[in-house]
Amino acid sequence: MVVSLLGKKLGMTQVFNTEGNLIPVTLIQAGPCNILQIKNKENDGYSAIQVGFEERKKKRATKAEIGHCAKAKTGVKKLVREFRDDTLDTEYELGQVLTVDVFDGVEVIDVTGASKGKGFAGVMKRWGFHGGPATHGCTTPRSAGSVGAGTNPGRVWRGKKMPGRMGGKKCTVRNLDVIKIDKDKNLMFVKGAVPGPNGGYVIIRKSRYS
Repeated sequence: MVVSLLGKKLGMTQVFNTEGNLIPVTLIQAGPCNILQIKNKENDGYSAIQVGFEERKKKRATKAEIGHCAKAKTGVKKLVREFRDDTLDTEYELGQVLTVDVFDGVEVIDVTGASKGKGFAGVMKRWGFHGGPATHGCTTPRSAGSVGAGTNPGRVWRGKKMPGRMGGKKCTVRNLDVIKIDKDKNLMFVKGAVPGPNGGYVIIRKSRYS
């Protein structure tokens, strides 16, 4: 069975364990997700399930999206992703609801999300550059300095660390401990921080190393 779900980061709080130690945790709404499509090796070349999370207004969807979700007898979803598994041994059904129960007994997970966008940033904030001297008449203490030679090659190499938009990138935090699961409300209490702002969508998977 695929041990993965789509969810939403709700925020951070803190709990106490049985020994009385305080643990910072992130609260994640894990599901419910509907199965929108089932793929197999015979028809698609690989085995996977496509799931959707959280319905959105029908007027904002295309006819293709409406028809695709109608096959599973569900509304149009805001977030749709595939979870691939070549060892599928469970009989799934279109429209089947997956809840946080799929993580029953799982102790370690990986969470993928989009990091917080921080807007335009200089090289010191974005890349951790040391910067120039802040005294003796230096007028550019936060400058990137030289970005390339003036003659040969006479251009800036691709990939050069420069000022630009910071954050808003897909990133994964691995090996997060699952502190508690609330099956009635589809909530997960995960130790530590996960990517993204409060209300941001995340992908939750069982850690490959667990």
